[in-house]
Amino acid sequence: MADVKLTIAGRPYDVHCADGQEAQLAQLASVVDEKVRTMPGGTETRQLLFAALMLADEMQEARGKVEKTEPQSDSLRAAIALAESREAQARDELKAAIAREQEAIKALEAARQNTAPAAPSPGSPNDRALLQIADRIEILAAKVEQLP
Repeated sequence: MADVKLTIAGRPYDVHCADGQEAQLAQLASVVDEKVRTMPGGTETRQLLFAALMLADEMQEARGKVEKTEPQSDSLRAAIALAESREAQARDELKAAIAREQEAIKALEAARQNTAPAAPSPGSPNDRALLQIADRIEILAAKVEQLP
């Protein structure tokens, strides 16, 4: 146990506290002393009573504010979780779309190799289709890279 000498309203008080709590106790005493000094006249007991009542009132107001903000923070956490879930779903859908496009390209290339003449003419419908699919894949890939 540690001994601490506190001064509140000009009067010294000897108080015992757990070791290591001396600074915290002195800080709390300074808050009480500050409140007591704002009380006009009266006895020391009356000043301490009103200071205690004012501090209790401030504590109650602070608790009320905390209780009001807790539901809001729960709502924010739920909104963030929902947004993250939707983002993950969108990312998965985009990856699936890219995979489908890649499969389509492979199928088109296989079909082209089976049906194309030895020297395909530039600008054939298959070439244009492949270019369009490649462009779509690049766009989708860029979108995936932008996702966090």
